[in-house]
Amino acid sequence: MTFSLVARCAQTGMFGTAIASSSPAVAARCSYTRAGVGAVSSQNITDPTLGPLALDLMQGGLSATDAIAQIQGQAQFMEYRQVLAIDRNGRTAIHSGPRSLGIWTQARGVNVIAAGNLLANEDVPQAMVAGFENATGHLGDRLLAAMRAGLAAGGEAGPIHSAGLQMCDTVAWPVADLRCDWTEDCPIEAVATAWAIYQPQLDAYVQRALDPREAPSYGVAGDE
Repeated sequence: MTFSLVARCAQTGMFGTAIASSSPAVAARCSYTRAGVGAVSSQNITDPTLGPLALDLMQGGLSATDAIAQIQGQAQFMEYRQVLAIDRNGRTAIHSGPRSLGIWTQARGVNVIAAGNLLANEDVPQAMVAGFENATGHLGDRLLAAMRAGLAAGGEAGPIHSAGLQMCDTVAWPVADLRCDWTEDCPIEAVATAWAIYQPQLDAYVQRALDPREAPSYGVAGDE
């Protein structure tokens, strides 16, 4: 009931994940990024502890492959889980348990891996990887291009209702964490609309956190 990708920008070192699902608030449970470490998507019958655990293991020096292998050996009910990871070097790994729902599969590219479950068809993850690799511009634009490509290839077997986009850069918090937790319209396009508004302000929000004295005007009523 979910399709997602995790990716690394080779030019900037940023990490990101994008996700969509028929379930509500999917990104709140499934999307994880950490600056200088990597990105993880933990989905299917979701265990929200697996994303932070994978990032902790990679921060401790494990590759994405070794981190996923360690999780496979220690976490419970992994036959129900689907976990995608990318590490600081762009290496990717995935676990897809045999009790993942419906049609489930995955695809890899350079600095990107995509996967899904309860998919309309097996071509969706490969379409997402191609969409990411063929897109240009900011990592956020490329992630959204991948999600649109996955949806155009069939997406989930039923209608999707929530989506999210998360990215990290060099600071300790995600520099973008945009979500549509429920809509009867297209949640990917709702997130894309939010990204179009947020992207021009992204650097300003980071600067305001680091040193508001050097930040641009806040652009709110009463701000001079």
